[in-house]
Amino acid sequence: MSGLLLVLTLALTLFTFVDCAMRDDSQIKSLPKWGWLLVILFVQIIGPIAYLIAGRVRGPRGPKPGKRRILPPDDDPDFLKNL
Repeated sequence: MSGLLLVLTLALTLFTFVDCAMRDDSQIKSLPKWGWLLVILFVQIIGPIAYLIAGRVRGPRGPKPGKRRILPPDDDPDFLKNL
């Protein structure tokens, strides 16, 4: 049982560390990026959970409704039609 808990803790820590490291600074709130990375690494289970709850900006994913997605020319049917 304790081995499973250890693996889950390490997985959560690794996921949140990579998520924080790959985000832009404008998507991280409450602390600077380096501060969150230190909290995630050194505060064990509470640090990653705190980052998930309070450290990152959550917003809609994908294209916004009503906006047309920009396609590369070889995937754009309008462009291909005009060839």
